[in-house]
Amino acid sequence: MFRDVVFARLSVPCLFAIILISANSIAQSSPTTSSSPTGRVILKVGDKQITQAQFEQYIADLEAQQGPASIGRKKLGDNYASLLMLSKQAVADNLESSPEVVRQLAIDRNQILSNAEFAKLKAEAKPTPQQISDYYNAHLDDYAVVTLRRVFIWKKGPGRDKGVDPAEVKSLADSIRQAYSNGKDPRKLNLVKDPETVNFDDKPLTFQRGEMPVEMEKAAFAMQKPGEWTELAEDNGTLVLLQLVGRSRRSLADMTPTIEKKLQNEELREKLESLKKKTGIWMDEQYFASHAPIPHSKTEPEASGQSKLENERGQR
Repeated sequence: MFRDVVFARLSVPCLFAIILISANSIAQSSPTTSSSPTGRVILKVGDKQITQAQFEQYIADLEAQQGPASIGRKKLGDNYASLLMLSKQAVADNLESSPEVVRQLAIDRNQILSNAEFAKLKAEAKPTPQQISDYYNAHLDDYAVVTLRRVFIWKKGPGRDKGVDPAEVKSLADSIRQAYSNGKDPRKLNLVKDPETVNFDDKPLTFQRGEMPVEMEKAAFAMQKPGEWTELAEDNGTLVLLQLVGRSRRSLADMTPTIEKKLQNEELREKLESLKKKTGIWMDEQYFASHAPIPHSKTEPEASGQSKLENERGQR
């Protein structure tokens, strides 16, 4: 959520990190009133004048980082005015030259530059429609799907009082299959009225490769003809019946977002690795192998480009 605290409560370095890099740059000039709605001055702080377009761009930049605003336009304007006011006063008080502020501004500058370069590399790594199409055609089997009807039959056994008598399981399975073949509702059979005995999917479900347990997927994709049944080996006293309702394949249009992200991440990873080799990075392995926390440190640096890429991979 967009942070709705007043900017005056932010630390001085944070104020500078935001204002000296963004706000001051858009407010350096003293724009005159324009006939254009977005060009008219809507805020003044001392000799600085902020146009509607500049203010709305500032809010858009914040929302891109923090999410949609949860406070009104008036509050946002008050906060922005306070930000400019305190920044202006901090410069007047020579706080921008204090060692602590200089150090923290340098950290923020490096982070912003790092983010900008990462965004540039990511944009360059975006695959073309032809590359996406070529990848799709080379991995058609990955996008195969099956639509299944599943039936789960639980047997009585040690530690389980409810269920079907083991001697009746095969007969019940045959009856269920026969009911489907005759267009009847197998739920009306006497032994299937208890959901702890027999359970059905409410309707046939569609699965792509990789979306089912290994053994179930193997059995499901081995079936070829719609209407065909197969049984999974009993596991923990459960017999699973699968009926193939249909087979198909995800379309290129459906898979384009997934393929695009995969190819982009792979290309981006290669670009980052190449840049690391070109730049030359050395780390003292003995020091960094230690699990001891850094003294007085309660925060972690913002994720680097490489870390962001790894995070994206984990969220897929």
